Amino acid sequence: MQVSPSVASVTVAYNAEERLPRHFESLLGQTRPLQEIIVVDNASTDRTASLLAERFPHITVLRMSENLGMAGGWAAGLSYAALEKGHDWVWSFDNDSVPQEDTLKTLLEGKRSLNEMQAEVGILAPLPIHRKTGMCYPPYLWRDGFVKASSEVLQQRVWFADFVITSGCMVRRDVVEKIGLPRGDFFMDFVDIEYCLRARSHGYKIAFVNNAQLGHEIGNSRMVRLGRFSRMWINEPPWRNYYYARNLTYIGWWIYPEFKIKKFVLKYLMKVAGGTLLFSSRKLACLMKMAQGLLDGYRGRLGPRFRPD
Repeated sequence: MQVSPSVASVTVAYNAEERLPRHFESLLGQTRPLQEIIVVDNASTDRTASLLAERFPHITVLRMSENLGMAGGWAAGLSYAALEKGHDWVWSFDNDSVPQEDTLKTLLEGKRSLNEMQAEVGILAPLPIHRKTGMCYPPYLWRDGFVKASSEVLQQRVWFADFVITSGCMVRRDVVEKIGLPRGDFFMDFVDIEYCLRARSHGYKIAFVNNAQLGHEIGNSRMVRLGRFSRMWINEPPWRNYYYARNLTYIGWWIYPEFKIKKFVLKYLMKVAGGTLLFSSRKLACLMKMAQGLLDGYRGRLGPRFRPD
């Protein structure tokens, strides 16, 4: 008889009193119930703490004394859920993500469909969708940089990726025990990529379940047009641009220090800088922070340097 795994969710929240009710209602309404719902309150300064106490007293709250960023908050949540409480799987979230009522059930069914390959899966992930625009964010392959899967692969019900975004991904306890926690010194951005690539280097597979869906908004995003082309643009504040550039540069110069990876990193950041010049509402400030981030990443200087405005 197959024993149903224990699954806990971990949500990293900062000043999220307006977004958390819908998020937690979606977790409480899962057709396959969670064994524990956990929120890491990253030293919020709004009414997040009061909201949790008044409306969701049954939810486990880990209150941080300072804002540890998504990276530090995720690490704290994984440590508690996987290592201290011993849950088999930890379902990770940003505070604005809204899974469908059958997302957890569909994820676990997708894993079971892999039969004998189940034991190799260390991370499970659904398809994040931006509900307002219909844009989806499928995972990527790592072939000297970010590479999109082919259309044939994307149509498969379950396929294997090299990295996925934090929000919505499920991490097996065994992964945390073997490879450790996410890098808190990244603070924000690309912590999920580093963690996924680390898991892959230890032989774990990352299974993407195409029909498991998650409503997710990545930053302050909008559709922009340039001639005949249109794309989604995320209008990030300057401090986020710093971590974006720093952590990706660090990955290319210190974790995977190969010429082809460095070339990809610089090309990718130039593309982001070009988009910033065209579409950002704070062009100069964002570009200056990107330059600072690139220099700090090159020097190997990590840790929280800039915090939310």
